[in-house]
Amino acid sequence: MISDSRPTSLLQRRIYGTLGITLLVGLYLIVGLTGHDPWRGDDARYFGPVWSMLRGEGLLFPQLAGEPFADYPPLYYWLAVLTAWATSPFLAPHDGARLATAIFTAIAVYCIARAAEVLYGRPARTPAAMLTLGSLGLVLHAHETQPLVAVVAMLAVTLRGLARVPQQPVVGSITAGVGSALAILAGGLQGALLTLPLFPLVMTISRDCHTPHASGGLLLGLSIALGAGALWPLAILLQQPEAFALWLNASWRDISSGPLGPSDAVRVVELLSWFTWPLWPIALWALWRGRRNLGALPLLLPLLSSAIAFAWLLVDGELAQVAALPLLPGLALLAAGGVPTLRRGAANAFDWFGLMTFGVFGLLIWLAWTAQAYAWPPGLARHVSRVAPNFVLHGGATQLVLGLLISGLWLLLVWRLPRTASRSPSNWAMGMTMLWCLAVSLLMPWFDHDRSYRRVMKSLEQAVAGEVVDCIATTGLPDALRSSLDYFAGIRTVRVQDDATPCSLLLVYENRRIDTPELAPEWHIIWDHRRGGGRQQESFALYKRTPT
Repeated sequence: MISDSRPTSLLQRRIYGTLGITLLVGLYLIVGLTGHDPWRGDDARYFGPVWSMLRGEGLLFPQLAGEPFADYPPLYYWLAVLTAWATSPFLAPHDGARLATAIFTAIAVYCIARAAEVLYGRPARTPAAMLTLGSLGLVLHAHETQPLVAVVAMLAVTLRGLARVPQQPVVGSITAGVGSALAILAGGLQGALLTLPLFPLVMTISRDCHTPHASGGLLLGLSIALGAGALWPLAILLQQPEAFALWLNASWRDISSGPLGPSDAVRVVELLSWFTWPLWPIALWALWRGRRNLGALPLLLPLLSSAIAFAWLLVDGELAQVAALPLLPGLALLAAGGVPTLRRGAANAFDWFGLMTFGVFGLLIWLAWTAQAYAWPPGLARHVSRVAPNFVLHGGATQLVLGLLISGLWLLLVWRLPRTASRSPSNWAMGMTMLWCLAVSLLMPWFDHDRSYRRVMKSLEQAVAGEVVDCIATTGLPDALRSSLDYFAGIRTVRVQDDATPCSLLLVYENRRIDTPELAPEWHIIWDHRRGGGRQQESFALYKRTPT
């Protein structure tokens, strides 16, 4: 099925060379990035600070719906505001803001590929980029409003700079220093802990850096990282002392909330086993092959980065999927170094496993679409209807044509893919891109219906329009809902304090994790709304105070 020779014609060299890789990365990043509302979860949550900055609020310290928001420093939000403003003539603000994620992801892929080329030689460059794209955990977060992607990108910049230190001590160290400083501006304490320890560890352990020039360069890079990285916290301390204290408390809470315990070991293994696939098996192979030379920079640098990222995951105590993103740069570098040394049988097995995996998942996407379009298979159709009630599919013929084109193009490319060392990683990258493009083409309307809060907030806006409103209280809305309420309806709520509020309206939210509070008799419901179904069902109710 796969050609036994390297690309010979000019067309093959273009398709499977640098031009083809660039197009593949661009297709992976752009498809599905725009054309849908902010979805529940991080996509809506982290658009809130961007929307506030677009209106001139929280330019130095992020805000969400009028309140300080200390999750991340402003680097990602600044770029998202810039992309949203630049694309405002033809893109909605939430679509334009997501372009920042594409830019940071592209920086990460590029720097990982270049670092692999420096550490392992030219044959590792393409596998590094392809394996990064093919990792299962990246695809969803690379297409949402996600500040942690900026931290990952700056970590990749730091790794690229440190990889160049033996050959170019000053240039490499300055690059690493700038990357670390920007990582602090992107992730705060997390960015500092993911990048700063690499400087002294590489300096003291790696045999490649035991030269005066390398040591001096690394000291210069560390000085840049510490000096430039301290500028934003210093500005906040001088301009907004209360916000600085809030940021410090939030940072301390991240590391003092309690590390993961032995009881969480199974969940950690489950998360990392699929999130970092297919990086970890090849990374383990690379470590086994280089076990006699673990102190060398090509193995030490990505190994230390992965270990630090894993330690942060354990200390942070949160087993959310997105928390594993900082593991990807180090594991991708290790895996890229192991690809050229894979035995022929293992490479072929890895190749065929990828083809079968993406073929099966592609078939499942087609079945999910037929369940929407033709109510077949019946059991899946009932599940789709239960999860997204009232969903009606439009444009089925167009989706059918696009889906067939995507599936046919993928089959053609993998059939003609040359037999080279980067064939298996390329198959994974093409398969992941095909799967994502197919899901976007066939299932995007269903996803948007199920995950957007636009209809809920517009309905609430109409209900509030007929009332005399002083303020709207809430017993506690998730950040994604507060952001959506501010964006779609222009409504900002205030929190109930000590079970009392002076507001005349009260908005109550309920899902499987949040129960409805018991209200006093003076509150009477004037509007309610339910969205989703099954475990994803959410209920909203608006109450008005009526004196008894």
